Amino acid sequence: MVRLQKFLADAGVASRRAGEGLIREGRVSVNGQTVRELGTKVETGDQVTVDGQPIRAKRKLYLALNKPPGLVCSRKDELSRPTIYELLPKEWRHLHSVGRLDFKSEGLLFLTNDGELSLRLTHPRYGVRKKYIATVEGRVDQQMLLAFTRGLWYQGEKFKAERARLVSASQAQSVVELELAEGKYREVRRLFESQGRQVKRLQRIQIGRIKLGELRLGRWRTLTDSEIKTLLS
Repeated sequence: MVRLQKFLADAGVASRRAGEGLIREGRVSVNGQTVRELGTKVETGDQVTVDGQPIRAKRKLYLALNKPPGLVCSRKDELSRPTIYELLPKEWRHLHSVGRLDFKSEGLLFLTNDGELSLRLTHPRYGVRKKYIATVEGRVDQQMLLAFTRGLWYQGEKFKAERARLVSASQAQSVVELELAEGKYREVRRLFESQGRQVKRLQRIQIGRIKLGELRLGRWRTLTDSEIKTLLS
């Protein structure tokens, strides 16, 4: 069972707040009875109408995409660059990305029409961790990684990695695995920029407990019920 205003929001009729207004105005009926109480709940099989028009909840969709570099995560780009939506079937292009990966970055990205999931995965208070593999110009040492996990200020913002592990290092380049919880704009790249290092390749390999796994570049798959429960828990 869900609250009536949430049902209206999930069906795309109105935001929760606007839905509350519709209920107060007596414009919503459940099983033929006008409802004005905001605490009203509906369940599967209930007939809901707004202004006499039947309303059905939209089926919630959850996709995992292995984003290639060279695509933007918005539906339209002012520079006319290609977007991730060109990889999806037309009927699923209404989904929104949960967070973003910048134009040059690649890896795991979720798309959904479930606002609750988006909030849980992107709001800092939930602290959902994301894991990245960064290939960086030049040598990265343990002292630099220690600075990342302690937290540092750069360009007026504080950045912090929950974990940082050196996978390999040479004079030419280093490979680092990072785990972050906040998801600030270009956070991984700016961590390395603060130390005079440029990221050559950045791949997100995990969100929460969901791993990129063997999903090929440019391909997508639907999330399983157990994966969705894991993300919402």
